Amino acid sequence: MPANVTGTTLRSMTHIPPPAEELRLLDAELRQLDARRALLLARRAWLVAALRPAPAQPAPQAVPVPRAVPAPQAVPVRRPETTAPGVQNVLLLLGGILLTVAAVAFTVVSWGHLGIAGRALVLGAVTLAALGTPVLLLGRGLRSTAESVAGLGLALTVLDVYALHEVALTDTDGLGYAAIASAVLAVVWAAYGLAVGALHRPAGPRTGTTRAGERTDTTGAGEREATTGVRLPTLPLRLPLPTAVAAAQLPLLLWAAAADAGARTVTAALLVTAAFDALVALRIPVTSVRVVAAVGAYGLGGWGTFAAGWLSWTASGPSAAARAAALLLLAAAIALAAAWHAPKPNAATGLALAGGLITVAALGGVLRPSLPDEWTVPGHLACGMALLAAVRTRLPEPVRRGLAWASGSVQAVAVVWALPLVAIALLGPVGWAEKIWSGAPTSARDAVTTDLPWPADAATAPLVLALVAGVLVVAVRAAAWRPQALTCALTLAWATVLVLPAALELPYVAGLSAQGLTTVAALVCAARAARTQAPPLLLALLTSLGLAFLSLATEGATLTVLAALTVLFAAAAWRPGLGPIAAPASLAYTTALACAAGGSLGWLPQHTALLVLVVPVGAALLAARLNAASVAVPVEVTGAVAGLLAIALTVTDPPMLALVLALCGVIATGTAVREDRRSVGYAAAALFVSATWVRLAAWGIDSPEAYTLPVTVPALLLGVVRRRKDPQVSSWTAYGPGLSATLVPSLFAAWGDAHWSRPLLLGAAALLVTLVGARNRLQAPLVLGGTVLALDALHELAPYIVQVVDALPRWVPPALAGLLLLALGATYEQRIRDARRVREVLGRMD
Repeated sequence: MPANVTGTTLRSMTHIPPPAEELRLLDAELRQLDARRALLLARRAWLVAALRPAPAQPAPQAVPVPRAVPAPQAVPVRRPETTAPGVQNVLLLLGGILLTVAAVAFTVVSWGHLGIAGRALVLGAVTLAALGTPVLLLGRGLRSTAESVAGLGLALTVLDVYALHEVALTDTDGLGYAAIASAVLAVVWAAYGLAVGALHRPAGPRTGTTRAGERTDTTGAGEREATTGVRLPTLPLRLPLPTAVAAAQLPLLLWAAAADAGARTVTAALLVTAAFDALVALRIPVTSVRVVAAVGAYGLGGWGTFAAGWLSWTASGPSAAARAAALLLLAAAIALAAAWHAPKPNAATGLALAGGLITVAALGGVLRPSLPDEWTVPGHLACGMALLAAVRTRLPEPVRRGLAWASGSVQAVAVVWALPLVAIALLGPVGWAEKIWSGAPTSARDAVTTDLPWPADAATAPLVLALVAGVLVVAVRAAAWRPQALTCALTLAWATVLVLPAALELPYVAGLSAQGLTTVAALVCAARAARTQAPPLLLALLTSLGLAFLSLATEGATLTVLAALTVLFAAAAWRPGLGPIAAPASLAYTTALACAAGGSLGWLPQHTALLVLVVPVGAALLAARLNAASVAVPVEVTGAVAGLLAIALTVTDPPMLALVLALCGVIATGTAVREDRRSVGYAAAALFVSATWVRLAAWGIDSPEAYTLPVTVPALLLGVVRRRKDPQVSSWTAYGPGLSATLVPSLFAAWGDAHWSRPLLLGAAALLVTLVGARNRLQAPLVLGGTVLALDALHELAPYIVQVVDALPRWVPPALAGLLLLALGATYEQRIRDARRVREVLGRMD
């Protein structure tokens, strides 16, 4: 006997199960024996094939070569495509459906052919038979069949209720009757399921053995007696209880519809049904029942909560708001009670979050009709802040966490509501850039709403921002979140001060003073902060920008504010860690102050540019004294931007533009003296050349040599110096750019010049360059000078060549070309040697 059979027999001896359980165990053992028998038969077939003798072979003529004989393959066993229980379930399901359809057809179609007694007898007998048969089937261990017949019986009870209405209660209201019928059916089905479980109760512990020999729980779907405190009898039929819970969703809704109840009554019906579902889901330890109840609780509860919220939002008075709030509080109580008893922490946190938000909506909805519109958000915010009191209670940790998240969500929504005012206070002053010194506005609100409208009912936005900032400081105590909370609180406090003058419609000067003090306070916080300097410094910079734009309303305010900001950021730049932002900011405000001072003195923009050049000079001197590259580089970049601004201011005045370019070249040259800034020398050369060209253009000089020679001479000098330091440098690198800068533009000018002076001077210069290249064996001067000399000579001889060509017959040019080709062909080899020698000579040059 197999070992597993022996083990099961011994276990059976220790405890005698009921007949149905014993039958199930025997079926499992027989299935295992069948599988083992099939495996043994397959092995036997393979062994028979392996031991079968091979047929006799004739004697080979030569020595045979040994050859490996493949092992015989195992005989494949055909497996069934489905299991016996699967086939059984399909057949039972189809049978139940067909019987139900037949019962419906009989009730609807053939009902009228029977009398009252016959009808009652047929329906009663069939229904009782369908409901009683599962008890007998369970006694024989046919659980699946019992389930199918029970489903038919439940469907027949619905038909009984329908038939009763059609025969005896035709005058009753359909919806009202359906409400009562659904309640009765829910009770009857639940009682039926429990009664069958009580009748079919096993004698001992409800454990069994699976096909793999593992002991499993057969009590049905997850009993939780220790958690729920509810103990149900054995539930061999899984269909009646979930069906009863599904039917229990209808009575209150159908009753409300039958009574033509209003929206509040329907909402109450939804919420009460959801409360029932939540209770069932938490207290009944059957998985299928909990799933159906949970779906009903979430679905009907969400629908009812949305309806109650809509009633609260559209309430026209305190009385209507109070009634809607009562419905919302009922929904909140359901969510919080479910969170209290939820088995999983995440589910409890989510339910507590929902309950907290619904509570805030309920209490805020009561306050809304009694308060002005601008106090709606602060009222809801106060209710949300009150939820934090639950964090200090003895509620379960998931519930307290959910309420804290609900409070934080309400505060976040309140801050988002106030953000448009912060954006207006921060970006509105930019509009003064188009109306510089047009006059001081009457109030701070007028100062920030130059191009943007002020939102209605937003006067309490500063209060909202301040309250949330205070909550962050007081409530967040965890070490992991404390720095972030303080940073957010600082930002909200800054936003409060930013919008407060406009919200209170303070005078214009008071608004300027408030932003100035905010800038100072932010810089002080940045200076004292050891690690988190960036947020307060960024806030100080943003506030100073808004203050600078606000000051553009009047001349005096502009000069005073820009001067104060220059000094303030200059002082902050010497604090450790603030220099990379504060120093460039100080230089930027110095540049703006220079422009404002020029405008105040009545100077033209090109004259103001000379005053702006003070900033690049100061930036260059300051960067030379700074050791930290993190500060020196931003300072130099700011100075370069100020220099570009000075150049832009002089674009309309070429003489002044030339002067500014030359001064910028001087500043760049001074910077290039430093060892680590040698590359700035190229920018200095470009600035000097640009200044020269602008000056020549201002004088009306159109000769290209006047523009190219100031480039050629320094370039050649630099080439000579470089060749002396590094003799390996090619002449093309040292002298090519300088020579090309003058020879090429002059050649183009000479070809279009009708006079003889330019070609003569160009030819002489090209000849001199060619001779110098030949004398010093330099490739670049020789090639460039010779090429320009040849092209210049060709230009001079071109008129005579044209005259000769016109005088000759037309056949002469082709004939001369032919003779040239014959001559070249005759001396081809010699010409190749000559060309090679010329190439070698040029190759030996530098």
